[in-house]
Amino acid sequence: MHAQEMISTHPHVKGSTNDALVRCIEECFDCAQVCTSCADACLGESMVQQLAQCIRLNMDCADVCSATGMVATRRTGSNEEVIRLMLEACMTACRLCGQECERHAGMHEHCRICADACRRCEQACQQAMGSIGGMGARH
Repeated sequence: MHAQEMISTHPHVKGSTNDALVRCIEECFDCAQVCTSCADACLGESMVQQLAQCIRLNMDCADVCSATGMVATRRTGSNEEVIRLMLEACMTACRLCGQECERHAGMHEHCRICADACRRCEQACQQAMGSIGGMGARH
C-alpha cells in the first residue's frame, strides 16, 4: 500500500499524516475490491436469484467505499464536513453489506471474506471519524 507514502509527500501535509485516516483509505479501497469480487462470485453461483440483495449491497458498498477512499485521499485544502459525511455513508454501507454477506457466509466463502472486509472497513471509518477535526487533528 502506498497511501501513507504518497500522502506524507503532499506539500500541505509536510510528512505529518493522520494514521487513522490513512488506514481508513486503505481499508476503503480493499473493501471496494472485495465487494466487487464478491458480487461477481455471487453472479456465478447457481442460486444467483437468492443472492440478488447481496449482489446489490456488494455493488453499493464497493461504490461508496471507492468514493470515500478518493475523497479522503485528497489533502489540498480542507473539506472535513464532506469527509465526515462520506465516512458515515461508508460505515452504513459496510454495516449493511457485511450483515447480508454474513447471512450467506456458511454457504459461500466469498461472502465470509467480504463480511470480514466490511467489518474492518467500518471500524477503520469509525476510527478515522474520531481523528479528524477538533484539536490537533492532522490532514
